[in-house]
Amino acid sequence: MRLWRRLPRGLRARLRLRARLRQVSSLRTTFTVSFAAVAAGVTVLVGFLSYDAAARLVRVDQQTVFAQVVADLRDQVGQKQLMPDDFAISDRDHDTPRDDIIRPARTVVQVLGPGGSVVDHSNPALPVVRDDMRIAESAKAGKLVEHSSVNVDGDVYRVATVALGHGQGAVQVAQELSSTEDLLRSLQQRTALLMGAVVIAAGLFGWWLARRITGRLVRLAGAAEDVARTRRLGIQVPVTGNDEVARLGRSFDHMLGRLAQSEEDQRRLVQDAGHELRTPLTSLRTNISLLRRIDELPPATREELVADLALESRELTDLVNELVDLAAGQSDTEPVQRLSLAGLAEEAATIVRRRTGRDIVVRTTGDTTVDGRTTSLQRAVSNLLENAAKFDRGGEAPIEIVVTGPQHPPQLEDSDAPESGPPLGSVRVEVLDRGPGIEETDLLRVFDRFYRAADARSLPGSGLGLSIVQDVATSHGGAAFASRREGGGAILGFTVGGT
Repeated sequence: MRLWRRLPRGLRARLRLRARLRQVSSLRTTFTVSFAAVAAGVTVLVGFLSYDAAARLVRVDQQTVFAQVVADLRDQVGQKQLMPDDFAISDRDHDTPRDDIIRPARTVVQVLGPGGSVVDHSNPALPVVRDDMRIAESAKAGKLVEHSSVNVDGDVYRVATVALGHGQGAVQVAQELSSTEDLLRSLQQRTALLMGAVVIAAGLFGWWLARRITGRLVRLAGAAEDVARTRRLGIQVPVTGNDEVARLGRSFDHMLGRLAQSEEDQRRLVQDAGHELRTPLTSLRTNISLLRRIDELPPATREELVADLALESRELTDLVNELVDLAAGQSDTEPVQRLSLAGLAEEAATIVRRRTGRDIVVRTTGDTTVDGRTTSLQRAVSNLLENAAKFDRGGEAPIEIVVTGPQHPPQLEDSDAPESGPPLGSVRVEVLDRGPGIEETDLLRVFDRFYRAADARSLPGSGLGLSIVQDVATSHGGAAFASRREGGGAILGFTVGGT
């Protein structure tokens, strides 16, 4: 590791690039070889099956033609008495028995006389064996003997010998097999060359395709390594196309954006929290320094000092608790379940009544059932109630909670649709008080973190309560809102769900 750090930065970058290229080259090679292997397997299988079918068809066709020629010859000699001379001559009209044999299958004909002597040699001359001589001496016309493989001057023939009857001789009919096999060998070679060309083409295409795909993976890997090396989440990830690699790039880019936003939120939260913590900590430090001279202070000053310490420690505890609640609200780890906002409002009202001693009235209309996180929504309602109680100190009018859900009428015409109320499918929570109200300039900022209006800075609190309300509403698909109440006071609340 020390030796690596001593290397120049440019050399380290080149070494990282080479390592990355080796990894990508390995992937590219694997992809290319796999593509070529699949193409080769398919090509070889198709080529083998095609050649086998073609060879089988050619051989069967040749054998069928030869068998038909032999059958026709047997019919000829069986229907009338033919002599060796009838097959030994061929006229210009090509209508002799010899022509009838040669014309269909390009066969070779050799005529045997009595005793198996050769009357008319074929070209090339066919060998005459004992079985052929026996057939030539046969008294029955059409008697047959076949030789499946006869070597003549280096070529292979299929030979059939048919008796003329009455011991007059026989006719030998031969079909060359070597030319057919040569044709099939030529076809086999051409098929192999074609398969090789297809495999090479498949390998080249696979290499090109792998290069095109892995090229984007190289850029994506480079961006990831840059993020890991520099820890800068704002790096732009190159994204092109609409395939899976492009989806991966867009997802990675979106993930970096979310991480960058999360990092910015954490940084801003820490800065704001540090700023807000300085005030109570400074006051605590000042009061603690006075404790060293507590024996010199009059009793009234002592009581005031202890009260200040208790107040500052309580505010510091509340601030820390709200920071923890805010961080917990951002994590969204609480499961979503079906719940009634009206029931949550009743529970929150009971808790705040006990804490503040204020009268709280809950009014509900419509269906207030939603999908949400119980603890988060209850915290949001409690924060609104405690905020109202804090700014309406000494008020005699009760604090009101209004929870409004959709009415779900049987059917409504467009003209009969309600003009006000929550969006379709949403539930609206409002907390109404008769406190000093909110200035117009503060309505848009009351939900900002640590923001406190000028007339509220002397009151206890951290400025995080309403920010938590906004975060809870946003995470539940709604929004927070604030307005001035007619006749004095304020209306603060949030919506859950909706379109």
